[in-house]
Amino acid sequence: MKKTRRNNLLLLKLCLISTLFWCITNVSGAAAATSSIIINAENGEVLSSSAADTLRYPASLTKVMTLYITFDALEKGLIKLDDKLPVSRNAANRSPSKLGVRAGETIKVKDAIMALIVKSANDCATVLAEGLGYTEENFAKTMTKVARELGMRNTTFKNASGLPNKAQKTTARDMALLGAAMYHHFPQYYSWFSAKKFTYKGQTIYTHNHLLKSFEGADGMKTGYTAAAGFNIITSAQRDGQRVIAVTMGHKTAKNRDQKVAQLMDKALTKLAMNDNLNNSNIYAKLEEKNIKSENEIQQVANAKPENAPEETFGIQVGAFSNYTKARNYALKIKQEVSRKFSNKNIAVEPTENGAAIVYRSQIIGFEKNDADEACKGLKKSNKSCIVVAVNSNKQLLLAHSKY
Repeated sequence: MKKTRRNNLLLLKLCLISTLFWCITNVSGAAAATSSIIINAENGEVLSSSAADTLRYPASLTKVMTLYITFDALEKGLIKLDDKLPVSRNAANRSPSKLGVRAGETIKVKDAIMALIVKSANDCATVLAEGLGYTEENFAKTMTKVARELGMRNTTFKNASGLPNKAQKTTARDMALLGAAMYHHFPQYYSWFSAKKFTYKGQTIYTHNHLLKSFEGADGMKTGYTAAAGFNIITSAQRDGQRVIAVTMGHKTAKNRDQKVAQLMDKALTKLAMNDNLNNSNIYAKLEEKNIKSENEIQQVANAKPENAPEETFGIQVGAFSNYTKARNYALKIKQEVSRKFSNKNIAVEPTENGAAIVYRSQIIGFEKNDADEACKGLKKSNKSCIVVAVNSNKQLLLAHSKY
């Protein structure tokens, strides 16, 4: 009888311990049930975040990297939009979501791109991967390499689509970096992410991204879902000249995901607009205080360095190009040619509006003024053009910085 009572007490203790453990693990899990981050698209500044560095499955957000590499290949002339890529049996057998291409067929690069953006087609992701990397496994290695170059330190890709793979992980912060890179580096293709539908073989296919209709200013990018990942999204929106990029991951429903990211973007855009208005108010107050009326004097006040502004460093500008990739690659080339002198310097790409176009300036930065002068003189002796420029870190595209 005593033995039975002792056994019952032991069993009760075990039940209490297991119940307590279940509560602790579920409470801690609930604290990081989702991950979110929102950044200022112009300079990469983090406006708010929650569990942004928690490892998660990317699901179809993976396709943004597949498209990034595809766009890079288009810029380099490796492929063309009307090229026809073969559909392998491996690609045709990918599970839904899919476009439904058949083994032995071909599909144009442009159609495959739109199928990824609008339909989130897994079969077309594999078509692009095999077309550019010969095998999807090889392409995934390139995806991870490019992720590191963009500063995505905690991301590993194993396929081009985001279909379940335990080793394929990322973070909300890394996905925000990828979204900003897509926006800045390939502005000529970014507008395709706003497509609400596309037509293939007479069939009209509609987007999974309902924020394009429901959120004012939203114009891309990509949704994702698997059972293990939950509902994910990278999205961007612009209002009154301000643009934000938001990521939220791990939601139980698409509705919850969309509500969360809409709240993030609405608050961030409101905050940026208020800061803009405050800055303008300060300028107008200075104008009234100094009784300034001429256009030249107004411009001087608007461009004046704010109080407590960060100190400027200097760089050498070595070229200017029509797209980001060319600008960055040229800066890397110059740095590698004179690596001893520049080994501890960063490269940066500064986007600058030139009329309706954007010019990307190749720079090597992080110099004192005298050192920048000497470095530029050395380059000129090697018949390489350069100029010394003042660099305000707030104006640099943070994603372009590289230690390479």
